[in-house]
Amino acid sequence: MEHRFVGLPEKGKTYLYQIKDGTRKKVKQVLWGDWLCIDPTKNKTYEREKYLAVIWAPNSDNPETLFILETHTAEKRPMELIFLDVGQGDGCVLITPERDQDERIMIIDAGKGDNMNAFLERRFKTYRDKFQFEAAILTHPDNDHYLGFESIFANKKIGFNNVYHNGLNERPVSGKWPKLGDHHEHANGHSYVHELVETKKRLEELYDTEEKIGNYQYPGVMHTALKNPNIKGYKMLSVHERHSTHDADGRAYMKGFAPGNEKDYTIEVLGPVPEEDENKDLMLRKLASYGETKNGHSILLRLHYGNFKIFFGGDLNIPAEKYLLQHYSNTTKWPKKGSARSEAMIEEAQEWFRSDVMKVCHHGSEKVTDEFIRTVDPACFIISSGDEEGHVHPRPDLLGRLGKLGRSSSPVILSTELQRSTRESEDEKIINRLKKNAKKFRTVKDEKLAAHTESVEADIDRLGRTNVSVFGSIYIKTDGERLIAAFKNEADSETKKWFYFEYHLNDKGELVLKS
Repeated sequence: MEHRFVGLPEKGKTYLYQIKDGTRKKVKQVLWGDWLCIDPTKNKTYEREKYLAVIWAPNSDNPETLFILETHTAEKRPMELIFLDVGQGDGCVLITPERDQDERIMIIDAGKGDNMNAFLERRFKTYRDKFQFEAAILTHPDNDHYLGFESIFANKKIGFNNVYHNGLNERPVSGKWPKLGDHHEHANGHSYVHELVETKKRLEELYDTEEKIGNYQYPGVMHTALKNPNIKGYKMLSVHERHSTHDADGRAYMKGFAPGNEKDYTIEVLGPVPEEDENKDLMLRKLASYGETKNGHSILLRLHYGNFKIFFGGDLNIPAEKYLLQHYSNTTKWPKKGSARSEAMIEEAQEWFRSDVMKVCHHGSEKVTDEFIRTVDPACFIISSGDEEGHVHPRPDLLGRLGKLGRSSSPVILSTELQRSTRESEDEKIINRLKKNAKKFRTVKDEKLAAHTESVEADIDRLGRTNVSVFGSIYIKTDGERLIAAFKNEADSETKKWFYFEYHLNDKGELVLKS
């Protein structure tokens, strides 16, 4: 068997076909980067074009031989980012373009429920009995970002080379600020959280026993991780040189993902931004309230791959965005909106933040600044939000601001919640089919029983999958020269499974939608 990937044709979509008796029939729409198992002994020619034989679902009980145009396949796959509809919160899977054991997979937040764990189980369990991920990144200690990691860390068949956090690790104590070791005023007039957690030893001191952590959620997640022998490292991730690799221009990168790593991509770190006290100990500034501070110091990443940059905005808020823009533009005082100094601040900060795709801050909250949106200046916004919250995310007024402030006259806005609607009509159709097929069990012949049972089980499985996991996820794929933003159609059709926007660079080097 040979392995290839679905390519991205210049025109049209890509399908798998049945070819028999001199006819060709579309069976499945496939997406750029999908993995293909090829049996070269079964390749065919149809109307003078070569088709490769694809063994579809090769590890299942009923693999199927289908065919794909050879010109619609590729030896190399794109970088893939899956912004999962985790129900409530954020969750993203980043898969690098290397093949087999060389690929590196990161989980950037995991939502609040079990959706991320269920997705990883479906996506990766067929490849290896034990799976070692590159990293788990807990951008900040809000439970709709970290709580979904608990079931993942509990699985001893899953490991991580590193678990990254922002240094603000909640203690198993009541109250708010005491959870972070409290904050103290500094000589410069600002208050800071001093007791940052930078080492595994300190994590073990905080979370070593179940008796110590009690029912506290964040301590429980970290305690579960510490019990997994396949998780190797625990590190604070920030722009400080203790936690990241710096280049000659002072830019910070994740270790192993800096320029010169012999890869075509890098991952830049833009936050949190610790400051040093008089003893060179690190501290994070109190930005405003407890929630605004722990959210505002989210781990911020910017992925560089070829011509494209993708920004991960964590749960930034107004105080955090003002702090970051002033820091990266060396501005001492927040300037008046629309002033020359404000425009200069945005232009200077764009050297650090400008990106083509932006994971929107804080699930589409309206509590963000126009200045920061303009600084990132994306052509495509991705919003991760869920149903089980009382904040009305994404906010309608925020959507209007994104459309107004994004790059070009019509930036694309995708939301894990808005990309799906309810499945009431589809579910009703499946239920009616199940009722009809259940009655047939009394009369179906023995030789057709297995196939009939399989059909019923497939409907039960489809009905059991949540609307969240089926239709809400957003897929970003890029080879550094082309980029697509894709999501599943809600049409119950294997040949109309995907819809996607394709981007390219025009003659001026500007990112535009391909018409």
